[in-house]
Amino acid sequence: MVSNFIARGAERYDAYMGRWSQRLAPLFIEFAGGGQRDKVLDVGCGTGSLTFILAQDRSITSIDSIDYEEQFVEALRTRSSDARITAQQGDACALPFADATFDRALSMLVLHFVSDPLRAVAEMRRVLRPGGLAAATVWDTFGGMPSQKLFWDTIAALEPSARDRRSKSTWRPMTQAGELGAAFSAGGFVDVIETMLTIRMDFANFDDYWEPLITGQGTLEDYVRSLPQSAQIRIEDAVREAYLCGRPNGPRSFASVAWAVKGVASGG
Repeated sequence: MVSNFIARGAERYDAYMGRWSQRLAPLFIEFAGGGQRDKVLDVGCGTGSLTFILAQDRSITSIDSIDYEEQFVEALRTRSSDARITAQQGDACALPFADATFDRALSMLVLHFVSDPLRAVAEMRRVLRPGGLAAATVWDTFGGMPSQKLFWDTIAALEPSARDRRSKSTWRPMTQAGELGAAFSAGGFVDVIETMLTIRMDFANFDDYWEPLITGQGTLEDYVRSLPQSAQIRIEDAVREAYLCGRPNGPRSFASVAWAVKGVASGG
């Protein structure tokens, strides 16, 4: 697999997206459902937002967590003291597990970054026992991420070179209505259900919004820093104005939407 996600360390990830995935995880787990004494697979575990909330359920037998980024896996290992959790580097498109190993396979905020999401879904089906449950969730990157869209629409209005980056950021695979459901149906799942999950992304002030955005994951920081200093200042000032919207600096809250899907492994 060639990952479309560019990592810049566990701490930067947590400041940029980890704090929001921790909010999304309980809603996702509730939607996915599950049974007693399940063996669970967390596909694309990151620094452990989903893994650690799953582990609060003491009836789960084991949690195998994999991620393409070794630095995230190491962070999860360092933070975990639960003997049921095993973390390893792994490829969502070639899961390092035998067929019919797990009762549940969950993937949170991953399928829009893998090079072949249909193959990743098929791999989740392969490692599930017949009748096992899979679920996945991804952000609605065009219509459901207003905090990101505020930035991209502002910067693209100032810098024509940002327009292609905006398009790639907001039109990712698996992020539009029906895409996850179609992928699960094609991947060998039945009783497929797709829904929306909504959280609030709350920022204390403009700095809390701006700094993780330009120093977090991906190549955005490289792009902004490649511009002339005058352009960098103009962009930051314009995004600040959009964030403040004529009001004093302080808290802002954005309703943010993720698509979610679940299905039962056929053959059960």
